[in-house]
Amino acid sequence: MYYLSKNKKNGFTLVELLIAMTIGLIILTALSSTFLMQRKIYDVQEQIVEMVQTARAAMDMMTREIRMAGYDPTGTGFAGIPYSSSQLQIVADLDGNGNTTDSNENITYTYDAANLQIDRNTGSGDQPFSENIQLFTFDYLDSAGSATTATADIRQIRITIKARTSKADSNYSADNGYRTHTLTSLIMPRNLVL
Repeated sequence: MYYLSKNKKNGFTLVELLIAMTIGLIILTALSSTFLMQRKIYDVQEQIVEMVQTARAAMDMMTREIRMAGYDPTGTGFAGIPYSSSQLQIVADLDGNGNTTDSNENITYTYDAANLQIDRNTGSGDQPFSENIQLFTFDYLDSAGSATTATADIRQIRITIKARTSKADSNYSADNGYRTHTLTSLIMPRNLVL
């Protein structure tokens, strides 16, 4: 038989309570830091996916439009890709009416270095096409793959797009904390090939 004395009370001592609170605080701190670390990793991965998707979407749309450059079903005789070192112009008579004044028949791409974006103009002024672009270059090539400055000799275009994340990462030292992704594509317009 177990007897309790009148002076002894059930409960925790102050030392036991402090030890339990310290252990609980250590566990809570570990869980919080794990959560914050996972959240940061998730944010970085989300920015990387957005950056890659932006670069691929821009490259895909430009590739489709460049492939149609020079489409001239009426034989009007215009330059499908006029040479310019400062802009990439794509001309095609998509509706077959003999002129290239309709929307999306005369497209100009330019790089806005101040705003880190590629602008697209279809006749109504420059519109932002792709943002967070650190570099946009295009090279005009002839049928042998050599660089050319003559509009009549352009048969291929090499485009390079270097996209970057929208926010800098303090734990990433390269490129001032911005993660980057570079895409390069060699495009042969079907209507300029002889």
